[in-house]
Parts: sequence; C-alpha cells; structure tokens
Amino acid sequence: MWYFSAPVSGPVAPSPAVSGSVVPAPRGYRYLREPRPLHFPCQDQVPESPVHLRVRTALFLVLDGRLRGKAFVGSDHFVYWDASNPRACVAPDVFVRMGGPLTLPPSFRTWEHGAPQLAVEILSRHDARDRDQAGKLERYRSCGVSEIVFFDPEDGALRIWDWVEGDLVERDLADAEAARCLTLDAYWRVEADPELGFSLRLADDVDGKRLWLTPSERVAELEAELAKRA
Repeated sequence: MWYFSAPVSGPVAPSPAVSGSVVPAPRGYRYLREPRPLHFPCQDQVPESPVHLRVRTALFLVLDGRLRGKAFVGSDHFVYWDASNPRACVAPDVFVRMGGPLTLPPSFRTWEHGAPQLAVEILSRHDARDRDQAGKLERYRSCGVSEIVFFDPEDGALRIWDWVEGDLVERDLADAEAARCLTLDAYWRVEADPELGFSLRLADDVDGKRLWLTPSERVAELEAELAKRA
C-alpha cells in the first residue's frame, strides 16, 4: 500500500545539513509506509515535598509575572533536545527562554523553540534523583542550556554553572557580583525563610534591596500604597 502526503503549493526547500534542525518533509510525494510519529510526554507524575513545591512555585510565579510577554517561563515539564529520541530530555523546576514562545506548548522542544537560556533545579537530600548532579549537568549540557542554577532550600547552598566553549563551568561565588543572573540581568539572593528554611529570590541590585516581588508581596505593597492615600 502506498502512503500519500497531501500536496501543498509552492516550492519545497532542501533539508539543511544542520544538527538539530528539523524542516517539514516534502509534500506531494508517495512513500513506502506511513510515518510513525514519536510521542513526547508533557510531564511525569513524580512526588514532591511541600518545601520543594513552595520554593519552586514561588520562583515560577515571580518570573512568570515579571517576564510575561517577554519570555516563556516553564516549570516542571519536559524540555526535549533530540527530535529522534523522546528520552533525551530534562525537567527543570523552573526554566526561561527569553523571546518566547509566548504561547503555552504542551512540551518544550528545542528544535522548535531554541534551548532555554536559564534552568533552575531545587534540590533535596531526600530525593534520590538529586544525588546524580553530574548526570543532570551532562543532560543540561547536551540540551544547550546557557546558565544553570542548583539551589538547596535546606542549607541555602547555591551553585551556578555557565556554558563556556561547549562546557558547563561552575562559577566561584566568593565575589557577590558572581551571583548575577546573566539571562535576567538581575542577582540571585538566598533569603532566610521561617517556614522553608531558605528561599531563592532575585533582585535588581547586588545587595537585595530591590527584590523581585512575589504576587502576595505585590498585593501587600499595593494595599499599603492605597492605605497611604486614604
């Protein structure tokens, strides 16, 4: 049996020999079999501790509110980098792709949207998946993420890696300026939190005086401003 693809108008460009590039197949030809589309799952059901959930959600909401219309902000769903291998994926707790997509794709595919510039992992000593940090970094390197942050809310440990000449190299954070987030042009701040232990925040300044506000903080700020005018 022949399989026919629907014809389309206009010329068809030849496939470029570029790694990771995907172009539509030529239409109007007949093929020897039907295509076998690969399934790329949107997410996986993995248990999450209350602390992990709150730290991840707070950071996502801050970034989503701040970058709405400027970037795609994802949280805890798959990022795929190999169109031929659905197992080649990472699932950052939070990630950012500046410039979009500005829609909500069910899964993030780098051959369609480009690689995220920033990925954040919230670690837990009680989660066996977090013990293989070298393996995680290798997957992020394969994915092409430019800036990677590991944060442990239990002790406030913060580590940052940058893509340098095809390798992921960890920053020396002895200098406060090294906590600058290159993707967001802001500074990472580790803040003590009475409920969570430590939380991961962003600020416009290195001293953390101009924090990026959470939704509840924005509401409180607005209410305070309205109270002053009353």
